[in-house]
Parts: sequence; C-alpha cells; structure tokens
Amino acid sequence: MRYADSHKEETHRKVLKAAARALREKGPDRLAVAEVMKAAGLTHGGFYAHFKSKDDFLAEAVGETFAQAGRRWDRILDGLEPREALATYVDLYLSQQHRENIATGCPVVALNSDLPRQSRTFRKAFDLGVKGLTARIERRLTNAGIRDAEALAPSVLAELVGALVLSRAVSEPVHSDEILETARRNLKIRLGVDGVESLAKGGAHE
Repeated sequence: MRYADSHKEETHRKVLKAAARALREKGPDRLAVAEVMKAAGLTHGGFYAHFKSKDDFLAEAVGETFAQAGRRWDRILDGLEPREALATYVDLYLSQQHRENIATGCPVVALNSDLPRQSRTFRKAFDLGVKGLTARIERRLTNAGIRDAEALAPSVLAELVGALVLSRAVSEPVHSDEILETARRNLKIRLGVDGVESLAKGGAHE
C-alpha cells in the first residue's frame, strides 16, 4: 500500500516523540532503536525509511526534547502577566514534580552528564537546544522588565539546572526538597519577583 507524504511525516513525528521520552529516561548510550520503534507502533525494519543513521536519529531526538519542552512551557505560561509568568516558571522548574518527572522534564538536566561521550552531531544539536532555551529565558526576563536580560539569562539557566541536578543527585528527600525550596526563593528574590503571585501555588509542575 502506498501512503501519502503526510503519513510519513506523521509517522516520523510519532517516532521522535517516543525517542525524546526514551532519550531523557535512558540517555543516548542506553537508548535502543528497536524499543523506540516498538513504542511508536512500528517495526525495527522501518527505521532507515526515516533516518540515515542512529547518530542522525539521536540528533533529531535531542532537538525534539527541546521543542517539546518549549511547547509545554508556552502552554503553561500563555496568558499570564510577564512577571507572574517568570515567577511561575521558576516555581515549576524547581518543583518536586519536575525533579521526579525525568521522562518529560528539562533535557539539559536529563542529558548533561552524557555529553562528553557523544558525537559532534549530537553535541551540536544539544548546543542549539541550549541556545534556544537561553533565548526563551532572555525573552521572559525582558518581558518582565528586568535589565541586562541578555547577560542574565545564561546565569539564570545555570542556576535552575544546577539546583535541579543537585536535588536529583542527593538521596535524602528532605535535603532534596530544601535544595529546591532555597533555590526557588533566592532566584525569585534575585529577579525581583519574590512577591509576585505564582500559578504554581507551591511548586506543582505541569
């Protein structure tokens, strides 16, 4: 049976969606193509109809993780006043739920430790994702009326990522929660949105 081009595009998106989840859960070195294809409802044999190599496949999957995250945050924050959106972003990013949801969470946190062992193609795709995420944060800072947003955005991202990584690394739940709470409070004070009501209402993620 011959399918329309739209069918192939839809199938490609389905594979990437499954791959993005698996990539965050398992990392690039433990991701199995056969498992991803099965999760997408396809056979392993169809892989090369969509990707030239596993390296290209992983690079596209990295891009999809960042694209998914961007779309998710846009849905959550759409319609909020800029300062409320910024406060909500900090609360949700540094929440217990985000800490526990590796498969749907921030790709920077999920993949950062894998980067030194990956190919140039993979790392280039990751770099593009980080640049896009930094630009999104810069826009939110600018919209909230915060000065020097361009210089501040990379620092804000580093603080967010570092706190979430550390909260996942420690084994004591109370200590992990304290890391998130302290980072949330201090970053919001630093950005001048500590007194702004947040949609998170205590830090629920999604």
